[in-house]
Amino acid sequence: QAESLRYKLLGGLAVRRACYGVLRYIMENGAKGCEIIVSGKLRGQRAKAMKFKDGYMIKSGFAATSFVDKAVRHICLKQGVLGIRVAIMLPYDPTGRNGCSLMQPDIVTVLEPKEEETVIVPAAQGFAQPEAQA
Repeated sequence: QAESLRYKLLGGLAVRRACYGVLRYIMENGAKGCEIIVSGKLRGQRAKAMKFKDGYMIKSGFAATSFVDKAVRHICLKQGVLGIRVAIMLPYDPTGRNGCSLMQPDIVTVLEPKEEETVIVPAAQGFAQPEAQA
C-alpha cells in the first residue's frame, strides 16, 4: 500500500486525497487498523508531517511486532523528498493467509453463566434457635 500511495503522489494527486483513499481501501479489505504518516515538504517551503489513522493499532510490546505490518518508502519530488510510513494492524486468521495466525493476548471472551441448581438444605437441629422460656 505504501507503493500504491507513492505512485499516486508521483502522479500529482493531493496528499490528503491520496492518503484517505488508501486508508479507506486498507480498512475495506479487513484490516483491524491502519496508520499512514507522510512527512516532508507537503505544501510550501516548510516541512510538515501528516498522520492519517483509522481503527485499532497496537504500538508497543510483542504484539506490535507480530500483528502490525510496516512499510517505509521515499519519493523524490521537485521540491524535495517525501517520506511515507504505512502501518497496518492485521486481523486474526487461523490459516495465516489473510492475517496473523496468533490470537491477540488481550482479547477476552465472556461466556454465558451456567444454570444454577437449587440446593435443599435440611432444617437445623435446634442449634441456632433461641431457647424457649419455661
